Amino acid sequence: MEQATPLLTEASITANGIGKRFGTRRLWTGLSFVAHPGEMVALSGPSGSGKTTLLNCIGLLDTLTEGTLHLGRQDISRLNQRQKRRIFRHQTGFLFQNYGLVDSWTVDQNLDIALAYSQLRGREKTNKKLAALDRVGLGSRRNERVFTLSGGEQQRTALARLLLKQPKLILADEPTGSLDRDNADTVIGILSECAEAGALVLISTHDPRVVEQCDRTIFLG
Repeated sequence: MEQATPLLTEASITANGIGKRFGTRRLWTGLSFVAHPGEMVALSGPSGSGKTTLLNCIGLLDTLTEGTLHLGRQDISRLNQRQKRRIFRHQTGFLFQNYGLVDSWTVDQNLDIALAYSQLRGREKTNKKLAALDRVGLGSRRNERVFTLSGGEQQRTALARLLLKQPKLILADEPTGSLDRDNADTVIGILSECAEAGALVLISTHDPRVVEQCDRTIFLG
């Protein structure tokens, strides 16, 4: 019988001497750090230093080539694909620079993705989505197609989807990279609230204003 699929008891991250290479190219090696629930941590470094790749390894979209990485008490190198998918599906949330939305769908349909495995039904589900949209200032845009929205509105739609999922681990890849200041402040403000509520938030960023608002920084040189 297959081992029961684990879920995270907490979203702490412990990296011990981790490294990643592509062929002969080494992005980083010997990287060790610990990040705790309730923290908002910046991943900083020049372009090509592997910030996105590190997020992908933590988020179980990619694998390490050396070292060990624990999510809570789970060594992710020991998980099978089914176990990884369950953690990704239920407890990890991504906020992508390109928003990760289905352009031809409505805002409401994109939010349904976050609730696909929830027990919510009918009016309760609708109210939950409306509350998330109101929180990001898009309460009146629920039935509009994503391709009709501005970049800032699309990122806020992605943020509303994240709020609905309520993940313990949030991985944000340059979430303010293409946003104006007001939209960027909205995104970072809500991510900070998620950390205050107990999530671990990791943000890959080049923006010094974002770095300043994080609790600390992990630099990839």
